[in-house]
Amino acid sequence: MSEQKAPIIVKRIKKTAGGHHGGAWKIAYADFVTAMMAFFLLMWLLGSTTKGELEGIADYFKTPLKVAMQGGSGSGDSSSVIKGGGTDFTRKTGQVKKGETPAEKKSYNLKAAQAELERREAEKLKQLKKSLEQAIEANPTLKQFKRQLLIDITNEGLRIQIVDEQNRPMFNLASAELQPYTKIILREIGKVLNDVQNRVSLSGHTDGVQYGNAGRGYSNWELSADRANASRRELIAGGMDEAKMLRVVGLAASVPFKEAQPSDPVNRRISIIVMNKRTEEAVTQQASGNTVADADETGSESAQDDAPPR
Repeated sequence: MSEQKAPIIVKRIKKTAGGHHGGAWKIAYADFVTAMMAFFLLMWLLGSTTKGELEGIADYFKTPLKVAMQGGSGSGDSSSVIKGGGTDFTRKTGQVKKGETPAEKKSYNLKAAQAELERREAEKLKQLKKSLEQAIEANPTLKQFKRQLLIDITNEGLRIQIVDEQNRPMFNLASAELQPYTKIILREIGKVLNDVQNRVSLSGHTDGVQYGNAGRGYSNWELSADRANASRRELIAGGMDEAKMLRVVGLAASVPFKEAQPSDPVNRRISIIVMNKRTEEAVTQQASGNTVADADETGSESAQDDAPPR
């Protein structure tokens, strides 16, 4: 019997080329690159923006309507080609743009001069704040009262507040007589205030506890005014020029430091403000009875006279 040969089976494997995987990764990569570019642009902008501009931007997003109505770095400037205000880099001093009237040119120059003056003044007030803080640290007597000295920059200028503590009041109880250490503090501050030309406003404050016969006769109003005036005398005794003092007022408990705690000792304080030019002009205008337009015109002329050389 003959042997049967086993059948030969040939397997053919069909090879196919890899299919198209799609381009979704390219879109994701492009989004990633765009996001990174936006991130680095944001970092660059934050790094090239001054602290004051950042605060102005923050104020705009907090209260945009207030900034828009009162003006400022976030309110915009119709004479600028850059939305949001700022210097118009397309024009030079003395250059007349096409269609620009002499009045518009003068207005632009006045605004630029005013902005430069305000910038320089802000720098001087910051330097004064630094000098005061250094004087406090260097003077052992002042350093022990550091917690009672509050120094900050406000819209009105540099504010120095001397506040009471529970066991360390500035004045004798219900009196305008200064404690010896309060005289030292005020005299040291008076020395430093002569480093700037700005004028000074001084206000006295009391807590919410009623004085005497509840407002009839001698009250917290008279007491706060007397304390403010006593502080003025010590500032002058320390070397401050008397002509620098523009306003001395007593505000009683009408402007508390802590509204929720009207009887807190910290509400009893003396507030000294080294006024910026804008605040000084507003106070002078209010006292003299000039109109707002008159004050604005005077301020513009002053800015033009004091404008830095270009």
